[in-house]
Amino acid sequence: MPRFDRYLLSQFLGVFGFFALVLVLVYWVNRAVGLFDQLIGDGQSALVFLEISLLTLPNVIRLVLPIAAFAAAVFVANRLTSDSELVVMQATGFSAFRLARPVLVFGLCVTLMMLVLMHVLVPASRASLTSRMAEISENVTARFLNDGQFMHPAPGITLYIREITPNGELRDLFLADDRAQSARVTYTAARALLVRGDTGPKLIMFDGLAQNVTRADARLSVTRFADFTYDLGGLLAGGPATGRTMDELPTGVLLRADAATVAETGQTVAALRYEGHSRFATPLLAVGAALIGFAALLLGAFSRFGLWRQILFAVALLIAVQLINTASAGVALRQVGLVWMAYLGPACGVAIGLGLLWWAQRPRRPAPRQMSGQAA
Repeated sequence: MPRFDRYLLSQFLGVFGFFALVLVLVYWVNRAVGLFDQLIGDGQSALVFLEISLLTLPNVIRLVLPIAAFAAAVFVANRLTSDSELVVMQATGFSAFRLARPVLVFGLCVTLMMLVLMHVLVPASRASLTSRMAEISENVTARFLNDGQFMHPAPGITLYIREITPNGELRDLFLADDRAQSARVTYTAARALLVRGDTGPKLIMFDGLAQNVTRADARLSVTRFADFTYDLGGLLAGGPATGRTMDELPTGVLLRADAATVAETGQTVAALRYEGHSRFATPLLAVGAALIGFAALLLGAFSRFGLWRQILFAVALLIAVQLINTASAGVALRQVGLVWMAYLGPACGVAIGLGLLWWAQRPRRPAPRQMSGQAA
């Protein structure tokens, strides 16, 4: 790259790193406050809080990178204009498109970062986060098991354990399930064990009986059992999910969107394919944001009052691109054949940036001068 391009690119990347760090910290602190209250309130340690926070960072970084690219482009362009560096380069014959070449390289660098995030880091971190939260949910369920007192782990559930042995065996257990409107079921067991299952913790009771009392006619039926398994995972709100979400799936699986994936996620084929294509389209927003931020400031001439009008204009254009992206997503999610609309927002952003560059390099007419003192 020529020396001028390297200089501009180093300016963009340095400022971009600063804005990205600030925005990530703002987003992270905003989310970490609620996460801290939830985890610490459930009795988890600070290390668990740090682990969960780190697993949420890739998704947060993915959200802030286009905004950081736009802010860096605006900041550097404003500083170069204030220092008359862009004016000097334009006087040497550099066109607006030539000046924007390092901006395009900068946008592609940010796009590459986002591609790695969206295709590799975010799915891996979301899968690890789901697995870790499931383990924490099981630990929270186990915290309800205290001996010698009546507990209510969920509305309609009453649990009593006479003794918990050092090896984890539950002695003389009483469990009343009053959630159903048609009947009330009471379980008693001489001993029980708490084990981990695929869908959450399960309570295995031995040598007991189940008493079912119907509410309509108060009829009692008693069933004796040698062993019986009771699912405790559903007692807590927000228990572990039975399948993967779209964020956890690889991009290839999303693009195929077969019947098994639809059944696992509970999403439509259109939603799955849109998510897969958006992982390619969303990173391109960084290119459009950088071009818009830089090109909009080229429209204004040097002024001691700054380029605040051009900056507000650039912000308005970026908001318009985001609105287009959101509206096109709503349409593409309803029909499989419109999945191409995932690329509409980024394409509009790049087109607007190129249009601003073309507008900035148009020759400007000199201001008309006042004619005075003309001879008759």
